[in-house]
Amino acid sequence: MPLWHIYCPKEAYSDTEKQDLATRISDAYAKFGLPRFYVSVIFHDVEQGSFYIGGEPVKDFVRIWVDHIARRMEPAHRGWWMKQVKEIVTPFIGSKSFRWEAHVDDTPIEFWSIQGLKPPPEGSDAEKKWFAENKASAY
Repeated sequence: MPLWHIYCPKEAYSDTEKQDLATRISDAYAKFGLPRFYVSVIFHDVEQGSFYIGGEPVKDFVRIWVDHIARRMEPAHRGWWMKQVKEIVTPFIGSKSFRWEAHVDDTPIEFWSIQGLKPPPEGSDAEKKWFAENKASAY
């Protein structure tokens, strides 16, 4: 499970743009063998006057908060991953001249379940089945 929270000005993105960005995010994880259904993206449309930085209201800022649970990010790969985040979001941020910030939390896998099931071990036959079927099932 990566869970992406994208806090953005209300109406910053059309439904199509949201779908395109969510697909781009999901594609990035699927490339590395994560089942697509592990990836969740939530857009939090923030009303004008409800987002403040340094005590000042902003209407040109996007804040991205990512929870990683399905895989532990090795320290040596963290800088590389943050470059991937930048590559994923730049077409949706830069074209609109938004300022932005992102961070990633690396949550222990023991605090995660899907449909009440403990996800199968990385690379296992059960995980490959979940990937192929794009859903959780008993194993």
